[in-house]
Amino acid sequence: MLRQDSNDETEDVSLFDAEDEGTRAAKKKKIRHPIASFFHLFFRISAVLVYMLSGFSSSFIACMVTIILLLSCDFWVVKNITGRLMVGLRWWNQVDDDGKSHWVYESRKAAQGKKSNSEAESRIFWLGLISCPIIWVIFAFSSLLSFNLKWLAVVIMGVTLQGANLYGYIKCKVGSRKNLGSIATNYFGTQFLRQTFSRENPAES
Repeated sequence: MLRQDSNDETEDVSLFDAEDEGTRAAKKKKIRHPIASFFHLFFRISAVLVYMLSGFSSSFIACMVTIILLLSCDFWVVKNITGRLMVGLRWWNQVDDDGKSHWVYESRKAAQGKKSNSEAESRIFWLGLISCPIIWVIFAFSSLLSFNLKWLAVVIMGVTLQGANLYGYIKCKVGSRKNLGSIATNYFGTQFLRQTFSRENPAES
């Protein structure tokens, strides 16, 4: 009876461990911020659709104003909200006491016991962040080739605003990796110095 009880206990532990792994995997795949994920794609996709459908409209000014408003809303939302919530990244500009402007790129550190970023949200974020600027670059080349210069200013604004967010978040991502690399090099450097000094000390004695 005692052996059977111990076997039951081990089976219970393995079952609970399997449930924990399953719940962790589900949390990674689950979209934790559905509203942020929706608006991360809504404004930029809407701007692209309005531009593509502008040929069916007789009012150039109305389409231009609508696209500029959508691009401006997209820039603000992605820069200030969705990047922080969906992938834990943010960037901004600050002015110091001397009046000098500095760009700051931050990456949220995953502390022990805290949930990591959702993989589904991360894919949505980077897919929308990378694909839409590429589309606006294609629009820019098509406007130049077709000599459609009246839309060129709108297209350049789309490339600039969405390209700025893409550049800022890439700097955040790459900057966090550089910090980890510098920490690793400093660690190995100190270890190497300790080993060399430990070897030299016995020889002197």
